[in-house]
Amino acid sequence: MAEAAKGRGARSNATGRHEPEKVEAFDDGWTADDVEAAPLRTTLTPERARTIIAKNTSPDVGFDRSINPYKGCEHGCIYCYARPSHAWMGLSPGLDFESRLFFKPEAAGLLEQELCKPRYVCKRIHIGGNTDPYQPVERELKSTRSILEVMQRFNHPFSIITKSVLIARDVDILGPMGREGLASAFVSITTLDRGLARAMEPRASTPAKRLEAISRLAEAGVPVGVGFAPVIPGLNDHELESVLEAAAKAGATSAMYVTLRLPLEIKDLFREWLADARPDRAARVMSLVRQTRGGRDYDPDWTTRMKGSGPVADLIATRFHAAIKRYGLDASRTPLDETKFRVPASARKQMDLFDAA
Repeated sequence: MAEAAKGRGARSNATGRHEPEKVEAFDDGWTADDVEAAPLRTTLTPERARTIIAKNTSPDVGFDRSINPYKGCEHGCIYCYARPSHAWMGLSPGLDFESRLFFKPEAAGLLEQELCKPRYVCKRIHIGGNTDPYQPVERELKSTRSILEVMQRFNHPFSIITKSVLIARDVDILGPMGREGLASAFVSITTLDRGLARAMEPRASTPAKRLEAISRLAEAGVPVGVGFAPVIPGLNDHELESVLEAAAKAGATSAMYVTLRLPLEIKDLFREWLADARPDRAARVMSLVRQTRGGRDYDPDWTTRMKGSGPVADLIATRFHAAIKRYGLDASRTPLDETKFRVPASARKQMDLFDAA
């Protein structure tokens, strides 16, 4: 097995499934005693997009439109369900996904154009449904920040999810919009174990920092929930109650969970990671995962793909529902207000000039 790249999640970089030729790694004789290879660096590529709002018809997602400021994610979470999307660009869902990133330089302008269309109908937009909107490159690029600024100007309702304390940077927008019923947030916490988090989500914020993000959002007036996602049987499932309790103490008022999903290339990447990072429990984890998926690594059925099925999945569901009741995370969520949406006069004038040109 290839040595893990420092600070990265995937252990390999297999060719994307849509490519006509496959490339495999091989042992070229170099060892740890030889001169170290150059570190894997992150590259950023601007993407010239025509639209910014993506539509979906998945019945189990909970929203029909989303914005993803980035393609690829530097957090490097080994289980990330977005990894296979990199294959559509001729890149690997492995190390390419977490090191070769794409962004939309005109994200804010594209969003403004779409919101100004006469036939546009306001509905909640979810930000970060595929890749994290607050991954490390956001500190400099501020793509997510620019999108939130447009949302605020238009009074457009949105929800957002992240694993990063960087979200707290934008409480000046999230706070007022949250208090007006226009914004809500979820922070994903998969473990309180720093060692496991570092191995499984190498460039995401530490668990303690994610709890800090929940506190700062709650203090600012943002309805904030915690996502225990994914639940990985035999690896982090024993922490379900402790994560929910810690999040509730930090200020979370709701919670959700998703059972580990291993579609397409993710199953091989996850197996490879398990064998390297947690060899002592790799066989047990995969056995339990298959027990939640009808004996397979993954079952894509719409009715069960988020939670799984069978006795192991049922036990997780029972524990989750008992825990959210115990810690006060079971309050019904108030829908975001879609009646306050307005196209500001400044945007109308700008669009008129654009049309005239």
